[in-house]
Amino acid sequence: MTSQEAIRLRAGVIGLGWAGQQHMQAFADLPGVDLVAIAGMEDEVRAELAETYRVERTYRDWKDLVAAGGLDVVSVAVPTFLHAPITIGALDAGIHVLCEKPIARDGAEAEGMVAAARQAGRVLEVAFNHRRRGDIEAIRAAVDAGTIGTPYHARATWLRRAGIPALGSWFTNKEMAGGGPLIDLGVHLLDYALHLMGEPQVVAVSAVTHAALGPRGLGGGSDAKQQVRSAYEVEDFATVLLRLDGGGSLVLETSWAAHRSSGDEFGITLYGTDGGAELSVVDYAPVGELTIFTGYGTEAMDDAIVAAEGRGHTAVVERFLEHVRDESSWAEQDGSLALGRARIIDACYASAAAGAEVRLDAGPALILIDTEGAAL
Repeated sequence: MTSQEAIRLRAGVIGLGWAGQQHMQAFADLPGVDLVAIAGMEDEVRAELAETYRVERTYRDWKDLVAAGGLDVVSVAVPTFLHAPITIGALDAGIHVLCEKPIARDGAEAEGMVAAARQAGRVLEVAFNHRRRGDIEAIRAAVDAGTIGTPYHARATWLRRAGIPALGSWFTNKEMAGGGPLIDLGVHLLDYALHLMGEPQVVAVSAVTHAALGPRGLGGGSDAKQQVRSAYEVEDFATVLLRLDGGGSLVLETSWAAHRSSGDEFGITLYGTDGGAELSVVDYAPVGELTIFTGYGTEAMDDAIVAAEGRGHTAVVERFLEHVRDESSWAEQDGSLALGRARIIDACYASAAAGAEVRLDAGPALILIDTEGAAL
């Protein structure tokens, strides 16, 4: 055990679904941390998880978990509309927070969360676990090694045939979710694409969204545990062109439901000045099909890369705990990166609603640009 791991941390998890359970497992597996409290409204599930992870303190209401004290860190893995109030409540109580993606329903909520982290002097991070996949890390290694040269364009997609999370649930309610697959799946694509391209500034977006299947009750099922009896109020397909500082470009394409091949498929194609990369992951395979392209003409080479399996949420939680143990890093780990992603998603939805390009390089306000290039 390292000296850092010797600083034992007491952890809590709010949210009992798949994501919350990933955090629980990570806290259980990693050294130097004890999972001491969980909260969630599903009584039977909460009892089962408490037994599985030997958690003594369980709560139905997250406010009781926070008020009870005795925690250093907490994971927030609940529906999106609850991210801001729970995160801010925990930060105000002096607890470091790891929140599930997206950080919030919109940039305004995200700004409040970042402000709370800064005011409290605590860490706020968001779980972008896809950048921790082994195949994504292999692409990043190729970029860092100069194999691909300077990336100038990427196309990132996550497409489903029939994958609306639950018709009539909070997922399909605009007020609760903030949007459909663009904010749910697209934020992952946006994060790892910009990560692979070296974090260029997004200067403008042009987006189109469609709700062709969901409003007709197609493309998903119902889950009684998540029902809020909502009409279908969000998109089921979105496509976006993002213009990047320096002339680069990025295309995102996401769907919860579309007439295409069955299952889930996500990945990225990356073009660079000296090479490229293409990754396809079908039905959540732990390792996708990855090819690195280099050379030209008779010197062209297509290298199939067998990447190692990534560590997903475990790696995310591990990095979060490292930052918590290193007080000198707290000021930098305030959720600003996730806030930037939220502002870009805001611009995408504004562009789709207006049918116009939206510029982000003129300050905090979004500027709509019509087809003639004039501000609206």
